[in-house]
Amino acid sequence: MGDPKFSRRSYDTPSHPWQGERIKKEVEVVREFGLKNKTEVWKAQTILRNFRKQSRELQARLRGGDAQAKIEADALIKKWSRMGLLPVTGSNLNDILILTEGNILSRRLQTVVFDKGLANTIKQARQMITHGHIHVNGHRVTVPGYIVTREEESSVVFNNVSPFTDDMHPMRISAEQAAVNSAAKVEAKVKAEKTTAAKAKADADEAGITLKDGEV
Repeated sequence: MGDPKFSRRSYDTPSHPWQGERIKKEVEVVREFGLKNKTEVWKAQTILRNFRKQSRELQARLRGGDAQAKIEADALIKKWSRMGLLPVTGSNLNDILILTEGNILSRRLQTVVFDKGLANTIKQARQMITHGHIHVNGHRVTVPGYIVTREEESSVVFNNVSPFTDDMHPMRISAEQAAVNSAAKVEAKVKAEKTTAAKAKADADEAGITLKDGEV
């Protein structure tokens, strides 16, 4: 079990430490989401990898006619829907397999604060959280990596005693900056969707499968 004073590492590190393409991608993700280091990327990848494994195992059990697998699959889909990673209705286990670490990182409190226009930059959002300026469900949360559920998203606001509640605060985001941030978010989403579609097509071509429009 190990020494209780030292918790076990909750994430997997890359099997090969020196891969230029992977390192470049990780740096871009760290910059995009304002992360402290690559460890937070690896944590998101580990979470996603574990759920993908669970999804594949459930799919195999469902093909075998396991009734309990149907219950577990529905519970897994509902859980990811509550987290805001899947649509509320019409989702299935295949939808989990096409998610990326970016989808996980977009549910972090730091990202939600920035997307809601409470901060000028993604890094400022992290600083505001760690300094206690943000409330979730009426409680102060100082962990930037806190996963915000779909229900909690509307409750992410400034701390009542925070100086940021003053509209005239010099560090409050302006309407113009909010518009710029929103446009950048839409552009990044479109880019991510194109990348995902291109990867799906490449994988299908490699497997000799022809995809129809709307299948990627």
